Amino acid sequence: MSTTITAQMVNDLRVATGAGLLDCKKALTEANGNVEEATTILRKKGAASAAKKADRATKEGLIEAYIHVGGKVGVLLEVNCETDFVARNEDFKQLCKDICLQIAAANPLYVSRDQVPEADVAQERDIATAQVQGKPPAAVQKIVEGKLDKYYSTICLLDQPFVKLPEKTVKEVITEKITKIGENIQVRRFTRYQLGA
Repeated sequence: MSTTITAQMVNDLRVATGAGLLDCKKALTEANGNVEEATTILRKKGAASAAKKADRATKEGLIEAYIHVGGKVGVLLEVNCETDFVARNEDFKQLCKDICLQIAAANPLYVSRDQVPEADVAQERDIATAQVQGKPPAAVQKIVEGKLDKYYSTICLLDQPFVKLPEKTVKEVITEKITKIGENIQVRRFTRYQLGA
C-alpha cells in the first residue's frame, strides 16, 4: 500500500533539506512517505552529487574575515567555488561566515586529514595503541581507528561537528551546499589569530 505524497510533505522536506522539489517528491515516493528515510535518500544522493563535482576547478570564491566580540579572536578564511556568480550568492556568503565562526569557536589546526603531518598521526596511533594493551587484536585495530577519528575531529576543520548543527560535520554541511548550489566548493585555507597565543 503506497502513501499519498502531498504537496505539503514535499514542501516540508524541501525546506528541511534544501533539495529541489522534484528530488524531494522522488525521495518521498521511494521512501513511501517516510520523511526520515526520504531525508537519508536525499543526503546519499547529495554526497554522490558532491563527489562528482569534487574534481572541478575552483578558481573563484571569497576571502571572509571574522573578529570576535572584544577583538580577542580573529579568523581569515579562503573558500573557493567554480564561478564568480556563486561567490556572490547569499547561500555561499553565509556558508563562509558560518565556517569563520566554526574556526573561531573550535580552533582547528588543519583543513583536512591529508594536511596533518604523518609524524603526528604516527605518534597519535602509538599513544592509542599503548592505551589498549591487553585487548584482543581485532578489537585493538577498531579502538585505535576510533581514537584516531576522534583526534581528527578535534584538529581538522572538515571533521569537526558543526557548531550550529552538532549532529553534522563541517564537511557534511559543505556537501549540502554543493548539492543545493550545484558547484564544487572547497575550503582552501584559514588563519586563526588569538590575542596572546
